[in-house]
Amino acid sequence: MGLDRWFDAQLHPERLDRSDLDARLAQFPAMQWSTEDLLLRLPSNAVIRQAMNGKAPIPAYGAPHAIYENGIARAQAKKQEQERKNVLDAKKPEMASAYAGAPTPATERTMMAIGASMSGEAGNSEAETMAAGSAESGPAQPAFDETQIARILALPPKQRVVRLVGMSQPEFDSFRRALKPPQRAALVADLAPSLKEVVAALDNPQNLVTGELTAQRLTRDIYSKAQLQEVMTDFWLNHFNVYLHKNDETPYYLVAYERDVIRPLALGKFEDLLEATAHSPAMLLYLDNSSSIGPDSQAAIRARTAATRRPGGQRSAALGLNENYARELMELHTLGVNGGYTQADVTQVARVFTGWSVDRPQLGGGFNFDENRHEPGVKRVLGAKIKENGEREGREVLHLLATRPATARFISRKLAIRFAGDDPPRSLVDRMAKSYLSSGGDIAAVLTTLFHSPEFWNSGAYRAKVKTPLEFVVSAVRATDADTQNQQPLTNALKEMGMPLYGSVPPTGYNWQSSTWVSAGALVNRMNFALSLAANRLPGIAIAWTTQQAEDSIGNATPSLIPSPPPGPMPSPQAEEARLESILVAGSVSDSTRAAVLDQFQAQILPEAEPLAPAAKPLDPAKAAAQLEKQDQLLAGLLLGSPEFQRR
Repeated sequence: MGLDRWFDAQLHPERLDRSDLDARLAQFPAMQWSTEDLLLRLPSNAVIRQAMNGKAPIPAYGAPHAIYENGIARAQAKKQEQERKNVLDAKKPEMASAYAGAPTPATERTMMAIGASMSGEAGNSEAETMAAGSAESGPAQPAFDETQIARILALPPKQRVVRLVGMSQPEFDSFRRALKPPQRAALVADLAPSLKEVVAALDNPQNLVTGELTAQRLTRDIYSKAQLQEVMTDFWLNHFNVYLHKNDETPYYLVAYERDVIRPLALGKFEDLLEATAHSPAMLLYLDNSSSIGPDSQAAIRARTAATRRPGGQRSAALGLNENYARELMELHTLGVNGGYTQADVTQVARVFTGWSVDRPQLGGGFNFDENRHEPGVKRVLGAKIKENGEREGREVLHLLATRPATARFISRKLAIRFAGDDPPRSLVDRMAKSYLSSGGDIAAVLTTLFHSPEFWNSGAYRAKVKTPLEFVVSAVRATDADTQNQQPLTNALKEMGMPLYGSVPPTGYNWQSSTWVSAGALVNRMNFALSLAANRLPGIAIAWTTQQAEDSIGNATPSLIPSPPPGPMPSPQAEEARLESILVAGSVSDSTRAAVLDQFQAQILPEAEPLAPAAKPLDPAKAAAQLEKQDQLLAGLLLGSPEFQRR
């Protein structure tokens, strides 16, 4: 179609065909719910604790009721176990001195009895009795034999889920523990996506949300035809980083943050994206702006008045100005660390954004401007006078920051590092910044300048960047045209490589510099992943190596990587390496890499395998096909682990 037409199509993702992607995303129906619905129907651990204490309503019947009841039962058991542990820990010094030097493996109940008798106590306290009684086995767990399991698995899908919903929490947990891996797969294999979510939520609703959040992200990265939109979604999620495990509510808010804030605006105007992130509950909670209170606000005045009436006159530590968001807004989101602002500017911006909060965060509420918490009076930011104007003060500051030349340079340089090289030429950054300012911060215009620049196409930029773990994993799956019905192995691989999705704790996000991702351990992890992927050893992920396997999980025909074995002599390792290299690696590999791949192939090939070399007499067709597949899997894995594939 031509490069210019391809770029134009990528800059307008709404024009691209989404049918295949939408079919795959349909397996994650909860990812289309509002944050409020997610927290109501798939309660977080915090919501479960509230329900346990009577501070949150419990659905009256059906699967939602069972999900809450299971969560409450587990939370109560955990609480009781902690209380038991606290009792035992409190007794340890006394018991140790009374029973010093005795190696007897006495039970905790016996040890507590000894401790009580040595201290002259007449009997166990209520806490000790509770602890001792629960130490040995806890509530009786119903056992499931193979006949009972088979009977449940044989039920029609809806009836099977109804049976699980009707189980008590101990019964459900016992049933899940009794299942072997094939039975676990069979339990949900024929269930509609909504029913699969019910089964997962009965086990752990918060884990379901986190798992689907990462799974849908990988599904988009792998299968979306709007590749640039997904790359830029990754870029902005990293730029406006929100850590997944900030609190129990963060995974729920991240669903809408990515879906409604980042992805739709990833190729639009930077100011629109900046304002959307500033209003996002995910960002307000992550950087603690939701708790920031103006020192002279009505809320602070009332708090000080109340404090003077309390004994000691102590003020709550939770009340006060929080500068986290203001600092990161200027340092990481807009101007950059050398963007010309001072600490005084940080404080003034923090005052501007007081009152920007979240309504009922544990229940999924949205943005809320609380006038009572907002700092009154005029503020001065970067020399500009910000008149008292409530929430509009924040919008004025966001516009001020988004239109600064320092912001244009900072964003342009960060994009150039992401796409062109770790140390992009100043000439390129200057042209991109000029496009930013002249277009009103249009991201697509800046990218167009980048993609049409001579620096982008310079031979020195070719394979100058080492792929991040995310890029490596996704590109390996795309290159092999693998069908992924289970994204968990990919999620695990990213953790092992040091880049879990949404897993950057500091607001800086992950570093795009290549040096961050190059080490001996990282390269070993990448090679292990490549070999496992190519050999179809990752559960739920399949590469169609032969024509018989060439159909994906949603019924699409998939080209096989290995054609039917040709009649006559088997192809040589050199011929197969050349063929797979042309399929898997964008551009050729070096002679040294090719030699290393072939050497490793010869060293690792199974001793009992017949060599892939021309033979006078052809092998049996079935045996030849199996041998060719096994040996090509090894060659493919070695190529995916090659330096050339790991660069882009």
